[in-house]
Parts: sequence; structure tokens; C-alpha cells
Amino acid sequence: MRQRVVRLALVGGVAVLVLLLLLSTCGGEPAGTEDGDDRAGRTAPASAAPSASATGAPARVDAPAAYDTSRGWQAQGVVGDIAVAAGLGAVAYLEAAGGDRYRLRTLDAATGEPRWTGPALRPARAPAGRPRLLEVTRDGVEYFAVWSFGKAAGSTGGDDGGPAVLVDLYAASDGARQQVEVAWPAPPSVSGAGPGVLITDGGTRSAVVDPLTGAVSAVAPKDLRPPRGCAGCRRLTEVRAVTAGGLLVSGSPGFWVRDGWASAAVAPRGADTASGVPVSVTDGYVLARWRPARKDRQAATHDIWSVHDSASGKALAAVRCHRPEIEPGTFPRAVRSPAGGHLVAGSLAFDLGLGKGHCYEREDGTPAVTLSTVTDEGVAYGSSGTVPGTGLPLAVDLALTEPEPLPATVRVPEAEISDTGLFLWTDPRDRRHLLGHPRRG
Repeated sequence: MRQRVVRLALVGGVAVLVLLLLLSTCGGEPAGTEDGDDRAGRTAPASAAPSASATGAPARVDAPAAYDTSRGWQAQGVVGDIAVAAGLGAVAYLEAAGGDRYRLRTLDAATGEPRWTGPALRPARAPAGRPRLLEVTRDGVEYFAVWSFGKAAGSTGGDDGGPAVLVDLYAASDGARQQVEVAWPAPPSVSGAGPGVLITDGGTRSAVVDPLTGAVSAVAPKDLRPPRGCAGCRRLTEVRAVTAGGLLVSGSPGFWVRDGWASAAVAPRGADTASGVPVSVTDGYVLARWRPARKDRQAATHDIWSVHDSASGKALAAVRCHRPEIEPGTFPRAVRSPAGGHLVAGSLAFDLGLGKGHCYEREDGTPAVTLSTVTDEGVAYGSSGTVPGTGLPLAVDLALTEPEPLPATVRVPEAEISDTGLFLWTDPRDRRHLLGHPRRG
């Protein structure tokens, strides 16, 4: 009898185990994950923790000495870029969800633990391409935006059934979602450097999506209203960004915020007030280039680069650099530290708290480095040379100014939040990994 009880217990245990395995492998997508469902902003439950490598531990990458690679976390299957909500300590990424669908996942940047996971959604249908991920902040509230361009499934795409920009907006805190479709005739330029998602045609046509309400605001070219006395503001006019005061618009040269501030009134000391050109915009800041005043002894050889508060236009820091002999095809992209106290762009670095800038250039005036990341502690990372990712890795303590070469195998962080460096790495099987390693000390 005793043996029979043991045998029955074993059989019952095996049956329970089989049932659990069947439940874990069957069932497919949860309700509300197909297109047309989950429109009220409900989020799918968080799934399993970020996956480890085949060895059961996070894959190792060579990182700067400031990061402890013996500790950390890893997520696999990352599609495209990442986005961060620094105020919440969260990092977001897209993953393929099968059947041309994608899903947005968010993690705690410090621990790698899952927070919320969005539903599997199809992007707007286009001949090629994938959805793109942005971070947007409005009135201190952080959002993630996933956008795509093409023909949206199950929608009209405008009165004539034409193409559209499809934007899924997620509250970074809890994943509450709303979807917005904006009829648009051709592939757009889309950015989140401000309190709204800006859609433009690279010229004067624009629309702004409010991440809080999903409302779409369009501004006609005739309503951009360049400031009086700006001779260049009506030439090559382009909507550049959204600021707290409205659209930032540029001419050739000159830039302004409609019914707000104008570049001629906020030029840095020593600059020709009519020469300003916005080069790059990041959340809260505008990086601009100016010519020195005509009587300045460096007027023919140097440019003045300045960082401006995008809400007021006030110049926060400026530096002079040699003017290139050949105008580059593209200008450096501005990247701010999570708390906003530092900013880097190519060979430029700024400490906005101290109001100081530095230009890293060789004796002949050519750029010496390309900086791509800066931390709240004022340490910037990048590479030597002028093309991102092609030179040797390096680090720069902005308080010391001199670049420090790093071993060639070192991978510099994509960003740092919550004292954790975020690294992207592609393995030999072409799988993209996101790793988080804590800062030492």
C-alpha cells in the first residue's frame, strides 16, 4: 500500500508538470495584441526577464573602466535603437513579435527587471523599413513614441486613402497607449526633441502630435511669421523642432520661435547677430553656429558654436572652432546628459552649469574626436576621427579637457542612466543585445 501511494504521487506530479508545460507553450498572443484591439491604452502584462546569453550569464563586452562588467543584465532581440526615460530610470526597446509585428518592452535601467510591455502591433505598411523609437518629454512627463510611415492597415490614411505617419504614444510610467494617424504624402522627418512629436517634410510643412492628448496641430507655411528685419529668414525656411514656446524655424541664416524669441536677440558675445544657424536640437537645447563679427580678427578663420535654452533662447555656453575648409555634408548631432548639465556634438563639448565649451581639434583645425555620449558626471565617450564609430574609442573628462585613448576592443556606452551604462552589441548570429553595467563606486 505504501508503494502504491508513492507511485500515485509520482504519477500525479508528472501529470501536473506536463500540464504546466503545455500551458506555458500554448495559447499564442494574449487578447488585445492584434491590430485593432487594445485601443483604450491597456498594456499587455510584462513578460519574462531579459534573456541571458547561451552560457546562462550576461554576455561580456569590453567597457570603459568606469563600469563593472562583472555585474549587470542583458536583453536579446533588440531591433533598432533604444530610448530612455531618465527621470523614471527606464530604458525601452523594440523587438520583433512575429508576422511583421513589433512590441515595445521597457526595463528598469539599474536592475534589468521588466516593467511594462506593450502589445504586438503592425507598423504602417511600407515597401521597406521598420518602426522607429523616440523619447518625448512634455511638462516633465516622459513618453515613448514608436512611428512608421506607409499605408496604415485598417485605416484610410487620409481622405484619398493615401500614405500616413502612424504614431503609437506610450506613457513611460505605465505603458498607457494611444495611436495617432497623420495623413502625409511622402517619407517624413520625425523627431521628439521637445514637448511633442514633430513631423516635417524638411521644409515648411509640419504637424505636431501632443503626447498627452494625441491631438495633431498643423501650421501652414504662411503662419510661420519670421521676425522683422531678418533678411535671411524667408530663404530656405525650415521647421526644425518643437520648443516649449512653439515651433523653432530657421532661414538662411537666422532662426526664431514664432511669437517668441529670435536669434538676433540671443547671439553669443562676439558673434555676427545676423549669422545664426541652428545645427542640432535636443530636448531643451539648441546648438547653433555663428560667424564672428566682421571686425573680429578671427572672422575669416573661425566659427562660434553656442548652446541655447530652447524655451528662452538664452545662450548658455559658447566656444570658437576653426572653420572647415570644406563644408561638411551633415553637422554633428547634439546629445545631452540625462540631467541636462552637459552636452556634446561631434568635436564639441559643453559644461552648461559652468557656461564653458571646448572644441577638440588638431593643430590644422580639423576635428580630432567624435563624441556621442556624455554622463551627468561630465565624462564624454566617443571615438577618434570625424566619422562616428570608425576611429579608436576614447573618453574625455570635461573638467580635464584632454581625451584619453581607450583600448581598441572597448565599446563605449550608448547612454548612461541610473548610474548604469547601456551598451548595444551584435553577436556573430546577427542578434542585437542590450546590456546594462553599473558604474563602479
